[in-house]
Amino acid sequence: MSREDDFQERRKHLANLTEEELEQRFWELAGKIVDPIVELARNNTSPSIERSVLLRMGFSSIEAKSIVDGAIDRGLISKGVGHIVYRLAKEKNMEIRETGLKLVEGEMWDDVVALFKGGAN
Repeated sequence: MSREDDFQERRKHLANLTEEELEQRFWELAGKIVDPIVELARNNTSPSIERSVLLRMGFSSIEAKSIVDGAIDRGLISKGVGHIVYRLAKEKNMEIRETGLKLVEGEMWDDVVALFKGGAN
């Protein structure tokens, strides 16, 4: 089975483009290819991703698991657990680590729920 060479036919719509126009077209198409992936990443997360974010924020794996579990229990994981800790810290004028440790201890979750379910996120 041989494939018919149709390269010249398929490239006709590109033949008159300059090098710059070809490069622009390439990046436009590359953007279209990754748009669905970016959208998935923007709108979807998992407990392991959220724990990973918290680890990079300086929390231990045990602390991160506790905070992520608290967010899951309250239906807030989609907000981003690192974002939850950050926003609560800013709202309460506290350090990020201190805020996260309060959440680990089971404190301040009512504030989180009010912050994220009660208004703009």
